[in-house]
Amino acid sequence: MTTRAAKVFGLVALGMAVAGYGLTVRAADDDNKGRKMATAEIKQAGNQEDKKVTGTVKFSEDGEGPVRVVVDIDGLTPGDHGIHIHEKGDLSAPDLKSAGGHFNPGKHKHAGPNDKDHHEGDWGNLTADSTGHARMTAEVDNITLGTGKDNDVIGKSVIIHAKRDDLKSQPSGDSGDRIAGGVIKMDDKDKDKDKDEKK
Repeated sequence: MTTRAAKVFGLVALGMAVAGYGLTVRAADDDNKGRKMATAEIKQAGNQEDKKVTGTVKFSEDGEGPVRVVVDIDGLTPGDHGIHIHEKGDLSAPDLKSAGGHFNPGKHKHAGPNDKDHHEGDWGNLTADSTGHARMTAEVDNITLGTGKDNDVIGKSVIIHAKRDDLKSQPSGDSGDRIAGGVIKMDDKDKDKDKDEKK
């Protein structure tokens, strides 16, 4: 999510934002009619029984336009947490390492979402407020939904980490344990639409 790849445009004052990005902020448009929709239901990792991290990451895409992302998470410790798309949708391991590394079909180096060269899965940091709630809204133009292309994120996973992503350490920003995650799945209405188009 660089200035080329994304811009945060709906940071909620009561929630939190993406830490230190300096991206253009503008009012969010909640009209998702006619868009392809997908959701990752976020649940805490199996080895994090002391935490109650839950939430959703919602994706929508209108035609060939950018993918809109809305992140809503509760139960985090206050402060910054690395958030990334990972290459696999396998969340069977208690530590979520079965999700593999960052989603990186373009073979880039790990960096911040404002950097020119970065993983397609590099979303930087999600910042939780004093109640443990974090919200982020962004537009991303280096991923797709259900296209079958290399940058299609359906079947991949969103992972939230225990620590802040430093946006430079290789290969993943030294953001600590994987404390929560969810598989990105096409919403039911879009699954049905895809089936109809294939008939």
